[in-house]
Amino acid sequence: MTGLASYENGERRLSGSALVTGSEVGPQASGASCVITTDSEKSLVSRQASHVQQIELRSYVFLDSLQPQLAAYMGTVSQGFLPIPGDACLWMEVSPGMAVHRVTDIALKASNVRLGQMVVERAFGSLALYHRDQSTVLHSGDVVLDAIGSSVSRRTKPAVSWTEVIRAITPDHAVLINRQNRRGSMIQSGMSMFILETEPAGYVLMAANEAEKASNITVVDVKGVGAFGRLTLAGKEGDVEEAAAAAMRSIDQINRQ
Repeated sequence: MTGLASYENGERRLSGSALVTGSEVGPQASGASCVITTDSEKSLVSRQASHVQQIELRSYVFLDSLQPQLAAYMGTVSQGFLPIPGDACLWMEVSPGMAVHRVTDIALKASNVRLGQMVVERAFGSLALYHRDQSTVLHSGDVVLDAIGSSVSRRTKPAVSWTEVIRAITPDHAVLINRQNRRGSMIQSGMSMFILETEPAGYVLMAANEAEKASNITVVDVKGVGAFGRLTLAGKEGDVEEAAAAAMRSIDQINRQ
């Protein structure tokens, strides 16, 4: 093995060698080359040192303080560390789907954030990071953005596919909703219901968090992965209308940024 060279910002990679996110090992006499990855944050943010710049940022959602119901709901679907109400949360969705492993590796090595979820689906990959300190979460996000050569302004803007307030849910309707969604709270007949569908999916988390901040509602269902994100909230008619307004404001604010 020959030619172990440290990779610094702004350096050109050696001819015939591989693009890596750590140290680079030059080609051997046989023409083969190999890769050594390191835990160095400097190497992770070296834009010319990795193919991670090919990763597309679909959604980047920062929640400053997880509300109690949303935190509890996310805990029911989490396969990693459980969120606590008041934690800061960063949700990212990337394409291709398997690229979420590289993004996760970069984020976890950048700070002491905790990994709550990592989902690889058919076309996209998503992850959720938690920490009590907002700056810690934001730092990991900044390192990821730098590494993939992107920015918050370049994320895919949310589009609302469907939104509606349905008043005075019937008993049959309520029972069927509750049988389909068993991770959140139940909806009762006579309640009003707010539903929202977004693309990309992750933006429904922002809508849900802001809605819970604004009004006394019940979180029935929050799906932040897949082709579309889906949110279902329930409560008294006035409370649901107030929550719906807050949810839509959060989507509009992202589109104005």
